[in-house]
Order: sequence, then C-alpha cells, then structure tokens
Amino acid sequence: MPARAPGSALRDELARGLDAPICLTWELTYACNLACIHCLSSSGRRDPAELSTAEAMALVDELASMQVFYVNVGGGEPLLRPDFFELLEYAVSHQVGVKFSTNGTRLDRAKAARLAAMDYVDVQVSLDGATAEVNDAVRGQGSYRAARRAMEHLADAGFEGFKLSVVVTRHNVSQLDQLEALAGQYGAQLRLTRLRPSGRGAASWAELHPSRSQQHDLYRWLRDRPWVLTGDSFFHLSALGEPLEGLNLCGAGRVVCLVDPVGDVYACPFVIHEQFRAGNVRGPGGFTGVWRSSALFRSLREPTSGGACTSCGSYDACRGGCMAAKFFTGLPLDGPDPECVHGHGEAGLSDRDRPAPAADHSVRVPVRLSARA
Repeated sequence: MPARAPGSALRDELARGLDAPICLTWELTYACNLACIHCLSSSGRRDPAELSTAEAMALVDELASMQVFYVNVGGGEPLLRPDFFELLEYAVSHQVGVKFSTNGTRLDRAKAARLAAMDYVDVQVSLDGATAEVNDAVRGQGSYRAARRAMEHLADAGFEGFKLSVVVTRHNVSQLDQLEALAGQYGAQLRLTRLRPSGRGAASWAELHPSRSQQHDLYRWLRDRPWVLTGDSFFHLSALGEPLEGLNLCGAGRVVCLVDPVGDVYACPFVIHEQFRAGNVRGPGGFTGVWRSSALFRSLREPTSGGACTSCGSYDACRGGCMAAKFFTGLPLDGPDPECVHGHGEAGLSDRDRPAPAADHSVRVPVRLSARA
C-alpha cells in the first residue's frame, strides 16, 4: 500500500469545507487594457452591472464578519476601477488583507509609493516570460516593458517582498531560473501558477501547456525550491514522488471560491461557468448564505469516490488533479487530470464535448501601451 501523504489528515478535514473560505478570489472588474491569450475571464470590456462601491464595501463587511483573512483581488485590471484605492483602504481598515494582481501598466511611481505605505497589502505583478519575446507573445506587445517598469517603481518605493507572478507555459518553463533571478533583482518573490484551459485559455491551452517531459522538469525544479510560491497550483505533479509544498488539495467550494465583478460566486477562480455558479452576493443571505448554504458547495464538500483514479498508486498524492482542467478539456470530473504525469488523461482528450467558456468580455481592437507611466 502506498504511504499516506504528509498532511493528509488536515487535507481530509479541509475537504469537508469550512465556515468561511481561507481566502477567496475577487475579480473587481472585467475591464482590461491587455488581451492575454490565456486570460481565465476573457477580460477586456467592463460589465455595466459590476458591483458598485457601496456593494463592494458591503461584501468587505461580510468577509470581515466571517473572519476571512485575505482576498486575492484581480480582474481584468483592478487599477482600472476608479474606486480601487477607496476599496483597498476600506478592506484593510476592516482587517481584511488584500493581495492584488496587476499587469503593471497603470502602476506608476505615485501608486507604488501609496501601496508601499499601506499595511496588509501585497502586490503581484504578472509576467509570463523572462524575455519580451516570450512574454509579449502571450500578454501583448509592450507588456514586458510595462511590468518591468512597475517592478522598478515598487522596488524604488521600498515595497519589499512583492510577487512576480508567472503562468507556466511550454515557452517559459525553460526560463524559470532567469525568472527567479529577475524577481530577486527587485527584492520580489517568485510565484508560479498553472495554466488552465479557461476563458481565452480554452483556445490556447493545447499550444501553451507544458509537455509531459517539461512537467517532470517543473516538478524537480519546484521540489528543490520550496520557497517558490505556487498556491497549490501543481498538486497534480505530486504523483511523481515526494509531495510538493502545500495542501495538495482541490479547494473548490471547500476552502476557496471566486466572486466575479457582478457578484456571481463560483466554486473556484478557474471554473467560471454556469455549472459551477453557486449564487450571487446580491441575493438573500449575501455571500455568507452562498458559502454556507448553496447546494453546489454542499455537494462539493461531500466525500467522492475518485473514480478510475483510485486504482492508481499515486491517487493519494494528486487526488485526481484539477477539476477545472478536467472540465474545460471535456474529461469526467472523477477521471484523471489532462496533464496526469502518468499519461492517463491524454487518451480521453477530444475537441468534441468541451464546454464553451463563459461570457467573453474581450476587446477585439489591440490596445497600445503607453511608453511612460
């Protein structure tokens, strides 16, 4: 019998769900001035029905009452909301920490100094290549230069320990050493996340996701660098041997969820699809009612059999992998991950039966980035 994975007792407890999420992702707006080809939310155009300032503050009040420790704020580009700093200051004044992701294009020196002066705030600057050639092919021309400039502003402002956030692709996986060195150049910490076939990523996943041999290389690289943050993105790789750092758990609807710009609540940031919509914060009971009472979240917290994967000796390490990756590649939710390191998921991949991504907010006209900020 395979050895029980370290921390599995805690993992099993968390799988039954908590009274409040450990953290949640909150997409403040679909507005974005980039058009990244792997964007999970197909962002670009602002939704006119997005939560107002007052409604957003009411959600913060709920999160504070539930004792949610922090929220991951994203978009779109959150700095495009005119009330961004108002909401940020309101959250931290109510002891709700904020980690927000930005493409860096709107993060000038003044904003960097303002952020550096705040407590309970962390910043993640997105960059998907150690060179402009690799990054800009995914995120758009000029985005590499803009992200580097934003990191310079944060470093100059004395913002220590901000994050350089990278979505791992087959084109940048060979640049991980360079990306780690780049983060260190600015006093930042490297954070890697997994590419999911959600949003615009549904169309680019086949070309962008790392090959099986690259997945093995990535596992060894991460195993040797426990200080690199991953947010449990790569628990499917733990089937290769020693579990990676983290809970190695799909926390969808159990310990994490997503609130989108119009207040819809989804099981996780990577399954923005009607099938995984649990409710809306504008409804009776607000966010608290959705988290604690929705039928979807209750079903996700029930014990599952693991399907065909339970016969695999690696199941206790990887738990079948990522629900979102399976769903958007048309694989059964109780089957193997499409990037199963043993290759069990590849045979079931097909262009037929793939769910269509949620509403597309993309802007079709390319956006020019300013040379200055």
